[in-house]
Amino acid sequence: MIALPMDFATLFMLALAVVMVAMVLVRHPTRVGDMLAQFRDQGGAMVFRVPLALLAAAFIGELVPTQMIGAILGEESGIRGVFLACVLGGLIPGGPMISFPIAIVVWQMGAGQVQMVTFLASWSIFAVHRIISYELPIMGPRFVAIRLASSWMLPPLAGLLAFLILVASPF
Repeated sequence: MIALPMDFATLFMLALAVVMVAMVLVRHPTRVGDMLAQFRDQGGAMVFRVPLALLAAAFIGELVPTQMIGAILGEESGIRGVFLACVLGGLIPGGPMISFPIAIVVWQMGAGQVQMVTFLASWSIFAVHRIISYELPIMGPRFVAIRLASSWMLPPLAGLLAFLILVASPF
């Protein structure tokens, strides 16, 4: 039998789901079937994506030498590590179900906190796969150029702010 993790986040999500189901049952009881169909459709895709993402992240952890991640993204990598985190974060494909297992492996392999903040900010803003798949075809090159020109400084700025918070932090 598989033991389910019952940490605070899991218990919170379980409680939230129960409350939301109860609210739908009270307010819109005829919509429960629609809700379950939506859950089936969205959950069905995740059943395959999440294990594959975790497997890919585990293989990345085995293929990439730990000392390499520490050297290029570790706390001692400084500003060079922040700029590398900007580049690498933008290259991580997929949504959170795919990219966060990869980010966790990078973190566990020795990436610094400042570099991880930058890495995740860059993934959020510069996801190349999203720009190519969605933004360019839907919004057009002019919009993409304006968006990138107006937001290019955000990941390094997030890294700088993380550094300042860590320096000022009493822990």
